[in-house]
Amino acid sequence: MSEPQPNGPVLVVGTGLIGTSIGLALRSRGVQVHLADTDGDRLAAAVARGAGTDARPDDVSLVVVAVPPAALGESITAALAAWPTAVVCDVGSIKALPLEQVTAGGADTSRYVGSHPMAGSERSGPQAADAALFSGRAWAVTPHPDSASDAIDAVRALADSCDASVVEMSPAEHDAAVARVSHLPYVVSVLAAAQLLPAPASHLALSGQGLRDVTRVAGSDPELWQQILVGNAAQLRLLLADLRDDIDGLIAALPGERSGAESFELLDRGRRGTRLIPGKHGAPWTERSVISVQVLDRPGELARLLADAGQSGVNVEDLRIDHDPARCVGIVEVVVHVDAAESFARWLESSGWSVHK
Repeated sequence: MSEPQPNGPVLVVGTGLIGTSIGLALRSRGVQVHLADTDGDRLAAAVARGAGTDARPDDVSLVVVAVPPAALGESITAALAAWPTAVVCDVGSIKALPLEQVTAGGADTSRYVGSHPMAGSERSGPQAADAALFSGRAWAVTPHPDSASDAIDAVRALADSCDASVVEMSPAEHDAAVARVSHLPYVVSVLAAAQLLPAPASHLALSGQGLRDVTRVAGSDPELWQQILVGNAAQLRLLLADLRDDIDGLIAALPGERSGAESFELLDRGRRGTRLIPGKHGAPWTERSVISVQVLDRPGELARLLADAGQSGVNVEDLRIDHDPARCVGIVEVVVHVDAAESFARWLESSGWSVHK
């Protein structure tokens, strides 16, 4: 049986990373896609990528609003008015505020269902778009009490067509969830990265993969993120207050004021928190080991390592690459199940690799 997909032409409003990626994903399934954007250059780039046509359609079954958070309410309301028989959804990062704005405008909200694919990139724009961006990722579908059942089904079909995994929840629950798992981590990343600005070059020379991991999302578009944080301010403020309490507690618990017992308790809470993050395919967290392998920085070495790892018969759970700024070598951290770590390390050593477990 074929997977569900939109039952007619789709209009994507907004041709940034997400909108263009949706267009590419739908086109790969044979869905007729039309694109619209107030930025002509961005629209032309999305059309050139093959995400759809810029011709105004006579009729559409689904309108996907993929505009910045600050413009969601207005754009959703306009789409409901312009396409009176179409289902309208959005793919923004906040859900409660746009719904309030659309409802206040008196629009027919029975045809509106919010959604939010949990996928993205530090890069932006149609040039960074990818038809596989949503593959295997969670896609929140957030119906409200007035949403019609066929509208909900249409938005679920959109997510299915993009090869995403649907998670249905209310708009308020969505905003509380993303504040915890997305918006707060971004803020923490920004706070850590901002502390690098006054650092002398000698300090930055000691940077490793841990710093890159923590600060990676801080490199995202600050204008977009400002809109997200303002739009979800109520939920984020609660978490920031809790974070502030933890920081104050950690400062007070550091040696010199009190014993270190309180600081250890916070560190242990953090460790236990990481184990609540779902693993591959949504599976529960499992104990893993990291095998560090030294790799020369030259063509073919990484491919050779992966080939040797594949012949070991051990499943690789994750892979990270760090670089030595002072030498032409890199460290590849291969993550495997703890029970397989010893045999995997021995296999790589027997294949000539320099390994540290």
